[in-house]
Amino acid sequence: MHGPLLSVGVGAGRLVSAEEVLALVDAALAEAGRSRAEIGRLATLDARLDEPGLHAAAAALGVPLTGHPAEVLAAVAVPNPSARALAVVGTPSVAEAAALLGSGGGLLVPRRSSARATVAIAVEPDLRHHGDAEVGGPGLVDLAVNVRTGTPPRWLRERLADALTGLAAYPEQSAARAAVAARHRRPPAEVLLTAGAAEAFVLLARVLAARHVVVVHPQFTEPEAALRDAGHTVHRVLLTAGDGFRLRPQAVPEQADLVVVGNPTNPTSVLHPAAVLTALARPGRTLVVDEAFMDTDPGEPESLAALRDLPGQVVVLRSLTKTWGLAGLRIGYVLGPAALIARLAAAQPLWPVSTPALVAAELCSGPQALAEAEAAAVGTAADRAHLLAGLAAVPGVRVHGEPAASFVLIELAGAAGVRERLRSAGFAVRRGDTFPGLGPDWLRIAVRDRPTTDRFLAELVRAVADPAG
Repeated sequence: MHGPLLSVGVGAGRLVSAEEVLALVDAALAEAGRSRAEIGRLATLDARLDEPGLHAAAAALGVPLTGHPAEVLAAVAVPNPSARALAVVGTPSVAEAAALLGSGGGLLVPRRSSARATVAIAVEPDLRHHGDAEVGGPGLVDLAVNVRTGTPPRWLRERLADALTGLAAYPEQSAARAAVAARHRRPPAEVLLTAGAAEAFVLLARVLAARHVVVVHPQFTEPEAALRDAGHTVHRVLLTAGDGFRLRPQAVPEQADLVVVGNPTNPTSVLHPAAVLTALARPGRTLVVDEAFMDTDPGEPESLAALRDLPGQVVVLRSLTKTWGLAGLRIGYVLGPAALIARLAAAQPLWPVSTPALVAAELCSGPQALAEAEAAAVGTAADRAHLLAGLAAVPGVRVHGEPAASFVLIELAGAAGVRERLRSAGFAVRRGDTFPGLGPDWLRIAVRDRPTTDRFLAELVRAVADPAG
């Protein structure tokens, strides 16, 4: 089912039975007025993944059983910490931490315990929520969607209009594919054109066979949603605000054979150094880097798009949506080893990318467009600095890490109410609680021109200072 699911955390003693676990789950669900059909995952301590009773309980619920290391669970703040549990298994509450890991909220109901098991339930973030849902309503200034304003530019609109005269013919990809390949100094066989990055996530999820899948969060939620839909069990590595949302290679389990990470990362706007990402590449592992916002960083020095000699399979995803204003046209592409690109292409339907979208891919990969995109990235950097300076003067607003993309993530108490007051004042911003690892005190704000930013900052100051509205 789509929408928020429930995450069930289980602390289990040795030889726990499925019946004992399921009885606790059913009692908690009854108290919350929810059903088994709403459960998305069963999670526990790595050291308990060999328990047959837990596997049987997960099978009865029809969900994957995932395990987390004690040190990961110990980093999750839980409402009912136990000194005994910390001493025995290395985390204050396996059930509560496993349920809350990445949820961004609190427990649905108090945890329940029996002789050999403890169960806790939390609501998972809505992985299907997107910023465009925030913009509904007349007259709102859009700070919720990270598409560059004033796009597509006139020259691109005119060329796309010209392409409509060729719609009677089936789409032919060779020119667009060659242009994208030349832009990234790769052979065309290493380029796959897709109906936006979203199709690329689905193709990778369906084609790749992986035993241990890791998604680094907080980040764009479509990759995890696609992986889950394809039947993969997804393990999360959560980056923290206290560490500036920096990625440390050692945080990714060595056994991970499929790792997905954004760079720059949506929603944190943090740009990971290329050296950090290349340290994740190794034989037997597929590393997927979502570079949808990379062209908002002047010069793109941290991009892996042109690297072809890394160990394992390194896959880079790109989108033309953000810089060129083409969300409705659906055009993106995948860069990777030719053999994998061929497998992904075989999983596509015939003619997956429309003729106008192919024209856009070709044109936006040319020298003139790249120069325009670079100038836009430089302008965005200056506008972002202006926004950050203004945010620094707003009481209670915190920015973690070093934003590098066309949006900024902020933390402030009561963000949900602030978002509604901003909406009443005519500004739409993106809620943060649908991103795993964040919660209700987070908002994402798109970078806009200085006059728009100044009007927004004035309303933000009022929204923060006047909780009553």
